[in-house]
Amino acid sequence: MSDLELQLSTLPESPGVYQYFNTKDEIIYVGKAKNLKKRVNSYFGKIHEYQKVNVLVKNIAYLKYIVVASETDALLLENNLIKLYQPRYNVMLKDGKTYPSICITKEEFPRVFKTRKIIKAAGEYYGPYSSSYTINSLLEIIHNIFAIRTCNLPLTAEKIAKNRFKVCLKYHIHKCDGICQSLITAEQYALQIENIRQIIRGNAAEIEKFLQTQMKSMAEELRFEEAQKIKEKYDLIVNFRVKSVITNTILDNTDVFAYDEEENSAFVNILRIHRGSIVQGYTVEYRKQLNELREDILAMAVVELRDRLGSDSREIILPFAINFPMETLKLTVDPRSGDRKKLLELAAQNVREYKLDRLKQAEKLNPDQRGMRILKDIQEKLGLAHPPIVIEAFDNSNISGTNAVAACVVFRKAKPSKSDYRKYNIKTVDGPDDYASMREVVYRRYSRMIAEEQPLPDLIITDGGKGQMEVVRQVVENQLGKNIPIAGLAKNEHHRTNELLFGFPPKEIQLKPNDTLFKFLASVQDEVHRFAITFHKQKRSKSQIESELDTINGIGEKTKTDLLKHFKSVARIKKAELAELQSLIGTRRAAALYAHFNPKMAIE
Repeated sequence: MSDLELQLSTLPESPGVYQYFNTKDEIIYVGKAKNLKKRVNSYFGKIHEYQKVNVLVKNIAYLKYIVVASETDALLLENNLIKLYQPRYNVMLKDGKTYPSICITKEEFPRVFKTRKIIKAAGEYYGPYSSSYTINSLLEIIHNIFAIRTCNLPLTAEKIAKNRFKVCLKYHIHKCDGICQSLITAEQYALQIENIRQIIRGNAAEIEKFLQTQMKSMAEELRFEEAQKIKEKYDLIVNFRVKSVITNTILDNTDVFAYDEEENSAFVNILRIHRGSIVQGYTVEYRKQLNELREDILAMAVVELRDRLGSDSREIILPFAINFPMETLKLTVDPRSGDRKKLLELAAQNVREYKLDRLKQAEKLNPDQRGMRILKDIQEKLGLAHPPIVIEAFDNSNISGTNAVAACVVFRKAKPSKSDYRKYNIKTVDGPDDYASMREVVYRRYSRMIAEEQPLPDLIITDGGKGQMEVVRQVVENQLGKNIPIAGLAKNEHHRTNELLFGFPPKEIQLKPNDTLFKFLASVQDEVHRFAITFHKQKRSKSQIESELDTINGIGEKTKTDLLKHFKSVARIKKAELAELQSLIGTRRAAALYAHFNPKMAIE
């Protein structure tokens, strides 16, 4: 037996954390387990569905493990080791250092400001805040209520006593109380800083009571101007609290988590509730390396975010159960009603918005990414074997069967490929028969592609319901012997796309009107309809011109073009004088044309 095989055979059946090392003695993966023996052995002796796992196993030279008392201890230790060693194959917090926090400096006369650098020896930090608007609004409120300093002067009581500093413009515009010249006492300044701490923590109710008492006292002493200034501060705090309170909530010290994911990333949002107020909202992205379970990622995020935000809440609300229970916490999983449900929905909305923002940012850097996301969405919704890179859509157009035409538009990677668009004159159908027209066009399109050995599309979309889909299926499968997925887009009485049909017999695929996928499919339908209508108008216009000019002997294509360029319409040609026609197209052709439109005058 190799050393690794020997280790695998002697692992304990206890909770713990395992570490995989490569031949360079580097930790490449850290994992937790309820049962070390079962979990570690599950990696070996088989081919895994995900190639990343197979690559990981191939690079394992040996392993180490640490036995712990409980599953919770295993989760906590795993989190610590991942943060310490940053193993290559572990899920990683991708962007936790990009968000700003509020800093209250540890100076004798502290400052309060926004920062992205965390230097714990230099100050107290509150955050991070994932919304710049939120943190900027909070700081604006703080500086409007409290006239604390914003300068970088090295203020100390000793230097102030020696009169080393002078007041600046901030003092004269009433944005600073002038602590640099002892215009307020150190005790008064310290009280303002403590009040700021309470507001940031969500404890504004006590400050409201204090300000109310001050207002009444000043009003009784007839100090109305000072009372009015206190009232303005009171109103600012009340407005701040109103914006952050969930209506009628009775929750206190609760953390709410929401989860969303895509192929390579997971997103977790935390809302911190304190005394009925949301005091923090924060979303992070984790980069998935292997086929990690969402329960494991969320469990890690709970530990990571609570530690990062310094949370001591005793209750957490989760969208689904996690694999490792938090033994010292009250867990509420997917609440069905009440304030907990509202809070979870709010957290879910935040994580969805964050995910959408990240996708939009990525799409701006890589425009093809949006198209591939749409195609993967279609693949998932329709259960296709692979994303439909090439999509073709058909539509017919006629008026009571006259000038019947059809059109085919092609989308490659979710973008119109106009060089591949095709127009078709209906040749074998008399009268307004949309099914027969569709049968003719689809057969002509794909029989030619097969004969020329061109690649067939990954998905066909018909502009119509079940009947059109069945016609296309009969041609593709029965006549041509090919298997191409077929979908149908149907419109409601307002002529708006309202359902996607797929399968045989066709079933409706549920889509929301504001979904990106729904909007894309509607754009495909609108494009093929536009292309077909445009072609039909062109043909109808041409046929009207042909009925007037092409029946006249001696009037060829060039002459007709010259006439229309000059007169702009057939109606004006009819009214033209003979001399004008002669100067343009010559005597013989002008005579034939004039005689055609003016038969009585020609006879005379």
